Amino acid sequence: MRVVVAEDLFLLREGLVRLLEAHGFEIAAAVGSAPALLDALLEQRPDVAIIDVRLPPSFTDDGLRAALEARRRRPGLPVLVLSQYVEQLYARELLADQAGAVGYLLKDRVFSDDQFVDAIRAVASGGTAMDPEVIRKLLARRSRDEPMARLTGREREVLELMAEGRSNSAIAQRLFITEKSVSKHSTSIFAKLDLAPSDDDNRRVLAVLAYLNS
Repeated sequence: MRVVVAEDLFLLREGLVRLLEAHGFEIAAAVGSAPALLDALLEQRPDVAIIDVRLPPSFTDDGLRAALEARRRRPGLPVLVLSQYVEQLYARELLADQAGAVGYLLKDRVFSDDQFVDAIRAVASGGTAMDPEVIRKLLARRSRDEPMARLTGREREVLELMAEGRSNSAIAQRLFITEKSVSKHSTSIFAKLDLAPSDDDNRRVLAVLAYLNS
């Protein structure tokens, strides 16, 4: 699997490269700026890109904007954001893209190489990999807006876990309820948000994130 890595800090970039190579990934490019990232994504056409949000030249949201531009030119390009920050505007735009193959992890909440590698493979295969804290922050931004305000507390908990990509079974185990209850909550959530329910976990996540971007 070919990977492009974008991280401006040299030691962290080299550490990511070594970790990925140790797990059998091929490094197509390792870059330290947004312009170099865009060039690498379009020229190398990797299986997945691992990017930081804040890259040169402005150190604001250049990494995310480069990834969005690359996905406009190459729809469905798998992108895993690895950052210290949740950048609200462009993050929601990226995550709401119906093409899927996106993820967002916080650096200080990646606790093992297996967790990290699993997230990379999930995104590369067209799925999603979402840190729960990212979901909470994105949902909090909408918490006072209709129709999100219509959700009950339990429905909000189910929605957060759903947006992480968890199955009904996994949600039931986390909340100590039955799968039948999860199914009922899910049906209610989709109805309140005017979103069609689906048995496909990835489409459910994308539907939720698409709403967050509305």
